[in-house]
Amino acid sequence: MAEALIGLGGNLGDVAATFEAAIVELVRGGVRVVARSSNWKTPPWGKTDQPAFVNACILVETELAPRALLDLCLAVEASLGRRREVRWGPRVIDLDVLDVEGRVIAEPGLTLPHPQLRDRAFVLVPLAEIVPDRVVAGATVREHLAKVDATGVERM
Repeated sequence: MAEALIGLGGNLGDVAATFEAAIVELVRGGVRVVARSSNWKTPPWGKTDQPAFVNACILVETELAPRALLDLCLAVEASLGRRREVRWGPRVIDLDVLDVEGRVIAEPGLTLPHPQLRDRAFVLVPLAEIVPDRVVAGATVREHLAKVDATGVERM
């Protein structure tokens, strides 16, 4: 079993209900949820002219290889209505594999740890709630969070 961190995000529809549906599908696909953060309201990132997002993170255990875990996340997104039309645009659900036991992977379509993880308060704040001392990308989640601006990130 490997521990993995998955980020959840969305800003269309009933995001909280979509997160719960996504988690149910992830469990059916072969993950066991160990910890789940609160939902956090966060300002849009990248493309700012859109509604605020809701973000959360989960710590899971799985026997799936990192690529298979990514494939599961993409299948869950598609089953819940995710359409990839505008980069960083509005979405019903986004599932990002953030880290799998500190593995470093650079393959087409899969980079671990997630390349922008250390720059994104919308990921680091929920991660700090569940795994503040976990080392990811060379520092603890808490240390990464201390270096970013978390203005506008609010627990729901």
